Amino acid sequence: MAEIFSNRVQTTVNIKFIPKVIDTILNSNVFAQRVIRAAKSWKTDGGRKLRVPIKVTKNTTFVSFRGFDTFSTSPTDNRQYMEFDPAFVQITSALPMDELAIADTDGKVLNLIALTLQSDVEDMADSIGDLIYADGSGNNGKDPLGLAALINDGSTITTIGGLDRTVYTTLKSTVTGTGGTLTLAKMDTMWNNVTSGQQKPTIIVTTEAVFSLYEQLLRPQERIYKEVSMVKGLKMGTGATGLSYKGIEIVADEKCPSGYMYFLNENYLDWYALPMPKDLAQPVSYKTQIDGNDYKAPLGLGFSWSDWIKPSNAAGIVGHIYFGGQLVCTNPKRQGVLTGITGI
Repeated sequence: MAEIFSNRVQTTVNIKFIPKVIDTILNSNVFAQRVIRAAKSWKTDGGRKLRVPIKVTKNTTFVSFRGFDTFSTSPTDNRQYMEFDPAFVQITSALPMDELAIADTDGKVLNLIALTLQSDVEDMADSIGDLIYADGSGNNGKDPLGLAALINDGSTITTIGGLDRTVYTTLKSTVTGTGGTLTLAKMDTMWNNVTSGQQKPTIIVTTEAVFSLYEQLLRPQERIYKEVSMVKGLKMGTGATGLSYKGIEIVADEKCPSGYMYFLNENYLDWYALPMPKDLAQPVSYKTQIDGNDYKAPLGLGFSWSDWIKPSNAAGIVGHIYFGGQLVCTNPKRQGVLTGITGI
């Protein structure tokens, strides 16, 4: 940027830095932050694997009888189990020693070491948001599982937790192509497919574009300015920021794949977090120096920090931020997704 002032000003007036970094890169990451903040402990509930017992058939010995009719004495073996392995990701923080020397002078405005760590953690959380919607096949299958694998009807991901969906059909989710148009009737059908009694979705996650399409579907009398009771502080009306369907919150997530609308029952969808051992890494926590994104507190159980390491062959410091665990769906039948939405 060209200097507009003369040397008279440049030699007498200092430059003032705003003591915050404004993020112009990261966008919203709604569902990933939601599920990670509500993480369960792998250490408490799992071992080398996390095993989920499931019921896959009914007991078929039920029968009416009269007098001395004989009954079946055959035992019923109607359970199986899904097994999930943990997955791990990391991001590297690194700073050269000469920059650290300059950053330690009285002219510093921001803490370079803390800011670097904060920025890298937020970048890591943002990348995790991408994985949460993927199928876990990335990096030769080392990625954690995402909704593309868990919320699946077997057409693209045939197994879940080691069980074949074609054999155990109750492990199939409802995946419905819309043919391009979103209608309330299609949403009603999806709702009915994944709902049974009190077993119903707890949240609907979609893109910003589909969120706006749903808003346009609402009847005129429903588009008045009113408070959405389950989302404190969000309002519904023309240009709504909070919407609901059958009393369930609908949220827009920029990480959600284009044209998708997920109907999720979070009672059966959990992140099981597995942090690194405490004698090798420490939990990550910080007060951010960055504005302009939604990562004021992106962390939860499972984030670990190696501390700064001094390389033996270079002047600088290097550290690693780790995140471990697995996204687990214990009841795929109660999950569904509408795909291919482009209009109404």
